[in-house]
Amino acid sequence: MDFRGRLPELTMVLTAIDVLIVLGFMALTLIVGLVVRRRGSKDSAGYFLGNRQMPWWLLGFSMVATTFSTDTPNLVTNLVRTQGVSGNWNWWAFLLTGMLTTFVFARLWRRLGVTTDIEFYERRYSGSTASFLRGFRAIYLGVFYNVMIIGMVTLAAIKIGGVMLGVSPLAVVLGAGFVTVVFCAASGFIGVVLTDVILFVTAMVGALLAAWFALDHPDVGGLNGLMSNPAVLGAKPLFPDFTDPAAWIPLLLVPLAVQWWAVWYPGSEPGGGGYVAQRMLAAKDEQHAVAASAFFNLAHYALRPWPWIIVALASLIVFPDLDSLRTALPQVDAGIIGHDLAYPAMLSLLPAGVLGFVVASLVSAYISTVSSHLNWGASYVVNDVYVRFVRHDAGAREQILVARLATVGLMLLAAVVALTLDDAFQAFRLVLTIGAGTGLLFILRWFWRRINAWSEIAAMVFSFLVSVAMDQWAPDTMDPWRVFLYSVLITTVCWVLVTFVTPAERDEVLDSFARSLWPTGDDGERFRQELRGGIVLTIASAVSIYGLMFATGTLLYGENAQAAAWGSVAVAAGVAATMLWRRQWH
Repeated sequence: MDFRGRLPELTMVLTAIDVLIVLGFMALTLIVGLVVRRRGSKDSAGYFLGNRQMPWWLLGFSMVATTFSTDTPNLVTNLVRTQGVSGNWNWWAFLLTGMLTTFVFARLWRRLGVTTDIEFYERRYSGSTASFLRGFRAIYLGVFYNVMIIGMVTLAAIKIGGVMLGVSPLAVVLGAGFVTVVFCAASGFIGVVLTDVILFVTAMVGALLAAWFALDHPDVGGLNGLMSNPAVLGAKPLFPDFTDPAAWIPLLLVPLAVQWWAVWYPGSEPGGGGYVAQRMLAAKDEQHAVAASAFFNLAHYALRPWPWIIVALASLIVFPDLDSLRTALPQVDAGIIGHDLAYPAMLSLLPAGVLGFVVASLVSAYISTVSSHLNWGASYVVNDVYVRFVRHDAGAREQILVARLATVGLMLLAAVVALTLDDAFQAFRLVLTIGAGTGLLFILRWFWRRINAWSEIAAMVFSFLVSVAMDQWAPDTMDPWRVFLYSVLITTVCWVLVTFVTPAERDEVLDSFARSLWPTGDDGERFRQELRGGIVLTIASAVSIYGLMFATGTLLYGENAQAAAWGSVAVAAGVAATMLWRRQWH
């Protein structure tokens, strides 16, 4: 296979067939958006929730497609190259969050029956404080946080465009942003979800092709050559070195013991939220909401990481350090060259035709993620800001017009953010730090009656202030994981103290909220049974998915005995989870 060699400089030229493939997928996306335009934009319920008639498999594909973005393989590559495969525990730990959302919170969100998860605040709390919280949170998450995430994704697109197409950051932002905004603004939620299926399949095939040709590189020498290469041996372990506290504490202990429940992170919110909650709210019923979330977590953690990891490991051989990347990519701005750039650098070695499909898969991943975030953010702007506080009597056409204007505005702000960031891991850590300490509140607020609106406000304010203070005044010698733990501790203590020194919510409001979740009027036994069963299902399903993920990895490593052991764990835990699930629903 001709990879055009490992040259001092990578010369990226798309052939006519490559260009046609990329343009074809972009055109397909726009066509779908225009076809469903009328169906998806009759009113706000259709534009943001698809009239609550979405099946589980469609929503599950949409969730996993949304998290399959251009920045994700770059982030995974960064982690593998700097921390080894075990560095992925930074995000693997969020599987616990996802399964708790699946088996405890998915049905609660569906029963609540709101249009956005931000409406929760005026169901759970009352008065002007609850109203302020709803409006402020809509702007804080729908605009500020959302723009940060879209900016991260666009940054990855900028790097890929610079490496693979040789285009400027501004050109990438304008081109990719234009197609995505037109599609999203025209089609609404239905168009986003329908296209996600096509985009996910395209992105997944593209990732598999990238891994296949990475292994076929002459310097790599196939799967056996990759796994036996000295440059890769130190990066392979699935778990950090347990004899080195400096390795296993930040990479394994902190994510599994604290991070998964303590941090609000889009797509992995403790208690559910954001675009994940949006899809659960759009489901036909509770069972479809739960099944959609379960499928999402299975695909996100067990099926998807290994093609990215294979490419990342191969990049350690082809581009062993940053100097080799700088030499190979002289056309790329030196300020954005980091380890995350090794992924698009590996893709630039693909042959014609395959290259076009892989570029199309990355374009698909970008459109899927950004369109979901734009639609979700616009739903907050319209439902929780404009209609709630500006024009209570806004009609359907007016709401959709505001939604489309908000979509354009969010994309413009995200473009500015993307042009100021340097690498994917920098943005990932920034988002984690700002949300540190808020996660526990989002879990407990469903069950602990003492929590009030001031608790939520305190969690938001202190998480932001503490993260800024830590960034400015924490000693440079302090480990990042210690900074993170201090942020979680200080923020949590502050919002808990505020909870006890401010008035409790009125009993009639709390009782009304409880009746909306458990309308049978029982004495709480149904709640206790669901909670106990949900926690057991969370543990069993998480063990099963981790087992499947590690079985796949050890099989690729050629460690067949370990693969069989992990596979047995996955099957046993999966059978137990399935039996318990059937017992709960039947």
